[in-house]
Amino acid sequence: MYKVLLNEKLTDGVYKMVLEGDTSKITKSGQFINIKLEGRFLRRPISVCDCDGNTVTVIYKVVGEGTQDMSALPVGAELDVLTGLGNGYDISKSKKPLLIGGGVGVPPLYYLAKKLLEAGQKPTIILGFNTKSEIFLENEFKALGCEVYVTTADGSYGIKGFVTDAMDGLSYDYFYTCGPMPMFRAIEKTVTVSGQYSFEERMGCGFGACMGCSCKTKYGYKRICKDGPVLEREEIIW
Repeated sequence: MYKVLLNEKLTDGVYKMVLEGDTSKITKSGQFINIKLEGRFLRRPISVCDCDGNTVTVIYKVVGEGTQDMSALPVGAELDVLTGLGNGYDISKSKKPLLIGGGVGVPPLYYLAKKLLEAGQKPTIILGFNTKSEIFLENEFKALGCEVYVTTADGSYGIKGFVTDAMDGLSYDYFYTCGPMPMFRAIEKTVTVSGQYSFEERMGCGFGACMGCSCKTKYGYKRICKDGPVLEREEIIW
């Protein structure tokens, strides 16, 4: 059981929740937790944004009844949470990494940036949003000492356009990304180096038992919740 320490609104429809409890199973950035909500049959999988000895932070968007219920949870509420799910990012393959996040795909990259910095790597960050009012975590990435580029589709802040418009001229030897599939497809057409994609997928159990989130790769079928959500560029079938 985990206790809600914070549940605050960041932007329209996007919330930050801090939970207190055992975080020992969370060993890599890119892993996720699965939250049980009263009256809901399926748990809600949410990527880990940050983690320390006894708290885990998630940032989620209200997109349905389950996340709407989450947004109304008060401080002090207790939740049944599965932690340490998914394979997470492998940070051993980069020396000069580029991190690319779109919308609610941004949060897991924050914990990834911290892990990369601890390993002696200094990542460059690209954050993509539709408009200025949707932006979050920009200042937090900058506080880590990262070089940060923000794009907005409507040009209301930062670079006008999409994340790929910020990639021109940047020097990097590897990339990590999380976000929507259209962004992934645009990145795949732009990059010339290897990297890792963290996929968003509807899940049943969240730990590999139900096979509901299986996808075909060049090396056979993989379960996004168990064998993913992070897949390497070379194994993905577009």
